[in-house]
Amino acid sequence: MEWINTLLWDSSSIAHIVLLYAFVIAGGVMLGKFKICGVSFGVTFVLFVGLLMGHFGFGCTPSVLKFVKEFGLILFVYCIGLQVGPSFFSSMKSGGVKLNSLAVGLVALNILVAFAVYYIDGGIDFPMIVGMLCGAVTNTPGLGAANEALAQMNYTGDPIALAYACAYPLGVVGIIVSIVLIRYLGKVNLKKEEAEIMAKTAEAKTAPKFLYLEVKNEALVGKSLPEVTDLLGRHFVCSRIRHDGHVSIPTKETKVFLGDVMYIVCSDEDRESVAAFIGVEAKIDWEKQDTPLVSKRILVTKDEINGKTLGSLNLRALYGVNVTRVHRSGLQFFADPDLRLMVGDRVVVVGQQSDVDKVGEFLGNELKNLDSPHLTTIFLGIALGIVFGSIPIAFPGMPTPLKLGLAGGPLIVAILVGSFGYKLGLVTYTTQSANMMLREVGISLFLASVGIEAGGGFINSLVNGDGLLFVLYGLFITMIPILIIGLIAKYLLKLDYFTIAGIVAGSNTNPSALAYSNSLSNNINVPAVSYSTVYPLAMFLRILTAQVLLLIML
Repeated sequence: MEWINTLLWDSSSIAHIVLLYAFVIAGGVMLGKFKICGVSFGVTFVLFVGLLMGHFGFGCTPSVLKFVKEFGLILFVYCIGLQVGPSFFSSMKSGGVKLNSLAVGLVALNILVAFAVYYIDGGIDFPMIVGMLCGAVTNTPGLGAANEALAQMNYTGDPIALAYACAYPLGVVGIIVSIVLIRYLGKVNLKKEEAEIMAKTAEAKTAPKFLYLEVKNEALVGKSLPEVTDLLGRHFVCSRIRHDGHVSIPTKETKVFLGDVMYIVCSDEDRESVAAFIGVEAKIDWEKQDTPLVSKRILVTKDEINGKTLGSLNLRALYGVNVTRVHRSGLQFFADPDLRLMVGDRVVVVGQQSDVDKVGEFLGNELKNLDSPHLTTIFLGIALGIVFGSIPIAFPGMPTPLKLGLAGGPLIVAILVGSFGYKLGLVTYTTQSANMMLREVGISLFLASVGIEAGGGFINSLVNGDGLLFVLYGLFITMIPILIIGLIAKYLLKLDYFTIAGIVAGSNTNPSALAYSNSLSNNINVPAVSYSTVYPLAMFLRILTAQVLLLIML
């Protein structure tokens, strides 16, 4: 029966290592699906199963634990960076500035409360404060970044995962309780606010806009479409035109005459100008016209199209079709000539069936091509991220140069690759399921390693050490900043409750809080919108500040 003993207890056996990780991850994921008071812990429960196994003496050699932990963390943060990269910089524009400012304020207040706990209590080591902070804001990547920073400084104290594990459960609950408290402190009437949001949405102008205009401007008679565009000074797309009862796809040579009816797509800001300049709105059933035209979404799957502008493709001149809009990651864009196409985009093309089919062949339109992962982009980006994260950056007053490390380096490179990778010919597209799979595998390996490593001292820390204090202090770190920012957003900035709930969930990168926020209404997706707006910057700040705090204070 020696094989059983080896399988269960030999920490150097590959079979034992794989079996231990498989058991911890499978058990953690299964238990994480159970809801307690409507809240589930998800993949984070892997950490608690790992702590349990570590407590009972199951483990691996330190070198194996370190490798699996760091590799899992790198895989996780890099995939997060690829996901948020395309929207990271755009989230800073327009209304996103206000929401992201609140998210930054929430992150800063979390840190200030953590410092208050550190100085008022006076008996807790600062690394444990950072571990408690990461657990209180339910940010596992921050824990990974902090662990990596401590490894750079040869830290030999108690594992900070102990403080994280103590603070995390009530961190999840505290975020949701805080959202509920904001509702009552702000005297929010959910039905009233929902009705107001739906009314504003119905009245809101969305881009792109679709117009059916009959030409009434005599100055346009005999002018070509490019000449009309130049005279107007605004860009628009005329996807179809009816002249003398016949419908056709316009070209650069198509002339405009009085009484023509134009099907126009333009940006929201140009809608009124275009309509006033050309004529009056007309009603027409394009499907009953004599020219068989189709409108079809075509999937961009060819690598050589990645990063090229619509204007440079000359689709109208080459194929006699019009591109009216582009769908990307749930967003809809007006087909501006300067818009760069990305692999995975869905392009709306209008024209005759045969011409639209040719455009489909040109752009790819092969769904199976997206099933193949672009591993070059992933591992090249990881390599660059590790190099970037290893560069020491000296700051005045800091005894140790700052390194972004194995968490910060790959994260920043992934964000840059996701945003600008097309300029280097890199295809950054991955299906949502593929990205989620890599992320879940990475974070599961990391949490299992942290739990197994810290498990030996967890129960003792919880019962005989500072564990209960970590739980209490963690709740302060969680709730006080949320209540302050929530009430500021409600009373000073006059934001609606659903937006505030999304900001709170996104700032804490907490899917459970988002699920609760979404459950408040079945008719609007405002929480999800504000969540996705602040999530990229919040995730970046949570990971970076966890390292910086340790490097400054130790």
